[in-house]
Amino acid sequence: MPSSIPPSEAAKDKIRAKALEVGFDVVGFAPAHLVQTHGENLKTYVEEDRHGTMAWMEGRHEHRASPDGLWPEAKSVIVLGTNYGPRTDPAAISVYAQGKDYHDVVKKRLKALGRWMVEDLDCEIKVFVDTAPVMEKPLAQLAGLGWQGKHTNLVSREFGSWLFLGEVFTTLNLEPDRPMVDHCGTCTACLDACPTGAITPYRMDARKCISYLTIEHKGMLKPNLMENMGNHVYGCDDCLAACPWTKFSVPHTEPNFLPRIELTAPRLADIAGLDEAEFRQVFSGSPVKRTRRNPMVRNTLIAIGNSGAPALREVAEALSEDANESIRETARWALERLEKS
Repeated sequence: MPSSIPPSEAAKDKIRAKALEVGFDVVGFAPAHLVQTHGENLKTYVEEDRHGTMAWMEGRHEHRASPDGLWPEAKSVIVLGTNYGPRTDPAAISVYAQGKDYHDVVKKRLKALGRWMVEDLDCEIKVFVDTAPVMEKPLAQLAGLGWQGKHTNLVSREFGSWLFLGEVFTTLNLEPDRPMVDHCGTCTACLDACPTGAITPYRMDARKCISYLTIEHKGMLKPNLMENMGNHVYGCDDCLAACPWTKFSVPHTEPNFLPRIELTAPRLADIAGLDEAEFRQVFSGSPVKRTRRNPMVRNTLIAIGNSGAPALREVAEALSEDANESIRETARWALERLEKS
């Protein structure tokens, strides 16, 4: 007796099962064509300079605006999420960077799923994970994985804001899942939690965001921003952790994401004392390695200046004559800050 399941739904069921088998925690299906609004929002973001010094966001707009702009043959997008929910409160180094580099973990799974799709479903595919002009959060919302909260990050009813995203573009014409509706309501917890006031409802100004400042921005930072950065040395999870939906999240069980002890409670003096070679060795295999030594030491000096710990004064003094200008200036700022504490 012939099956009553439409071919598209049968293919989706097989893909979903295989995706869970290779290690993903949630799977959804989105169209490969985004409505014009998504592209317009991105264009406005760049035109208002809210992207800061991330010049790579200024080009390839036609590719970013819609998946079929990046790959015209794409008919559907499979959006996949991997839970990285922490077991403890976020620390000075962002949760996502405390284990192995998630790009490597997610990309390996995407390739495994993609190879299977090509062989079993006779289609073409392209895989992406946070390294190409893909509007992954709007796609994730269209695929039903969650919604873009007021902090602009994806919020899942099951995993909170702790999902790594990856996408498989495919030539298969798959029926999209039902988009997730916004469940933020009147809550402003994420906005209230931002130390630097970088967030207004559904709008992010990267120029004030601690994640941007500690990872993307090079050189000296403005004193008023440094004073509000607290002990963050790489990234910031304050808005994610403050979201009430986080209480429904579950800790991950992925060995690759288990935090390294030196990254959960890093000693500021140890990080500040690293040279370039030592930095690469300590952060080998970690997303932190992308910052390079100089910005990381600068970030650490900001945390030292905000620490109120006189014992760290010697660390700042030693770096006040560093060869790097931003380190020298930040060290001197930290010394002045410690004098006032």
